[in-house]
Amino acid sequence: MSQEKITSKGSQTRERIVAAAAGLMLEFGAHDTTLDDIKSASRVSSSQLYHYFDDKQAIVRAVISFQTTAIVAPQEVLLKDLSTVDGLRSWRDFVVEMQHELNFKGGCPIGGLGSEFAEVDLQIREDVLTSFVRWEQAIARGLSNMQVLGRLPASADPQRLALALLTALQGGLLLCKVQRTTAAMEVALDAVIAHIDALSASSSEADLGASLAMNK
Repeated sequence: MSQEKITSKGSQTRERIVAAAAGLMLEFGAHDTTLDDIKSASRVSSSQLYHYFDDKQAIVRAVISFQTTAIVAPQEVLLKDLSTVDGLRSWRDFVVEMQHELNFKGGCPIGGLGSEFAEVDLQIREDVLTSFVRWEQAIARGLSNMQVLGRLPASADPQRLALALLTALQGGLLLCKVQRTTAAMEVALDAVIAHIDALSASSSEADLGASLAMNK
């Protein structure tokens, strides 16, 4: 890509290319999306495309960043001040509703690219990993906030619970794509959330027991 400063118009052109590529890769996969497909969908010339991207790998990496902003950023906001299991269920409802809006197609755009490139492109695999780490940390921070508020016991591990939730979500998204229903995703997420709910209840019971003991 050219190192010169991108103008506002140039930035819009670049964003149009990335958005078009993201849509095509979600529908057809990255391997079956050609540069000609991207040029046609974004209405740019070859010179414009190569002005912003050196090659297809660069476009794929830009798409990963684009999808991370679109998918993970809103969840970071939703999970930032997580305080109760009900809040966690609201997040669960949010990710389920997203799949309904997409008519159950595509699965996880980030995970899909990871599946295509994990064994063949180290840089893309690292980009996908970075996105997943960001996603996991957003969930973990929310659970840590619950722990600080006394809604999870000190023995609970927010990081492991976050990984369990993200794993359940990713597996559920794959089955959602294949089955054209969110049933499996809902079952998987609900199972992990039920475990967290049980931990939350035990923490509340412990606090109540300690309070009663202090008042004797």
